[in-house]
Amino acid sequence: MKYILFTMSILSFLFGAAQQPKTVKVLEKAVFSDSISTKTVQLVDVRTATEFNAGHIKNAKNIDVLKPSSFVERFSTLNKNEPVYLYCRSGKRSNRAAKKLDSLGFKEIYDLKGGYLNWIK
Repeated sequence: MKYILFTMSILSFLFGAAQQPKTVKVLEKAVFSDSISTKTVQLVDVRTATEFNAGHIKNAKNIDVLKPSSFVERFSTLNKNEPVYLYCRSGKRSNRAAKKLDSLGFKEIYDLKGGYLNWIK
């Protein structure tokens, strides 16, 4: 019985920790594409400069999530009350960036499901 309770506790903790904040929405490619093409948005590529220079979505700004010192500083130039659209290579780094932006007080954060690899398919 103790083993079952312990296992259930661990699983509920893990599933709870994996949830996105309410301000973060993961969007399918078509919805993401429609949103960034029909609105004026803050579009951010959180990959490295090398990855960005090899190819990126038109009008994206590059802010590398792997450089924590400049990451916060560079995002401070964006409007926290306007939607921010994020992407990386596959979705992992942009997920991390989205959670960080949520903690910084950004109100609307959209993350491209599957990242740039999905975008170029």
